Formats: sequence, structure tokens, C-alpha cells
Amino acid sequence: MIETRFTKPNGKLNEILVTGHAGYAKHGQDIVCAAVSAATLVTANAILHLKLNDAIHLDVKEGYFKATLKKHDDTVIKLLENLEYTLLDLEKQYPKYIKNQKEG
Repeated sequence: MIETRFTKPNGKLNEILVTGHAGYAKHGQDIVCAAVSAATLVTANAILHLKLNDAIHLDVKEGYFKATLKKHDDTVIKLLENLEYTLLDLEKQYPKYIKNQKEG
């Protein structure tokens, strides 16, 4: 199962952590893992391409994605909010394979 955690101190998104593998299908054919991987990598690549990495700490490896806001940046926040929206939507479609939780 893929587990995500959205940390929102004071109601504002500060960190996203994504871990695990979906187990929807065998390795290389798992569309749930592929969707989550694509969403996290698109977010990370957009941040790097826009040269916004001074506002965020990214840690990305197989089965693990962590984005922690270092300083306020509207564009980075919108990218993280878009990732949150995408992961929540994927959970609705595949509730047995993705578990999202929010921490305040």
C-alpha cells in the first residue's frame, strides 16, 4: 500500500511524504504505482526546472518522496497543493492501494 502524509501546521501545507508500493499488480505493470510516481516526479521536476529548490527540500528515491517547505513560495505551495489534490483523487479511485492522512 502507498501511504501519504500531508503535514499542515496552522492549516497550511508544509510537507508531503509518500512511501511504499501499491501492490495493485506485479512490478512493472502496477498502474497505481506508476500514477503516484508520475505525479511526484512531475512535481519534483517542475520545482527543479523553475529553480525553486531554495524554497523546498526534496528527497526522492524509489518508493519514497518527501517535500518539505523551507520558506514560503507561492509557486511551490501551489505545486504541492496540486500534488495533494492528485493523490487524494487517486485514493478515491484506488482506496485499497493508497491511504492518505493529514496531520495538523
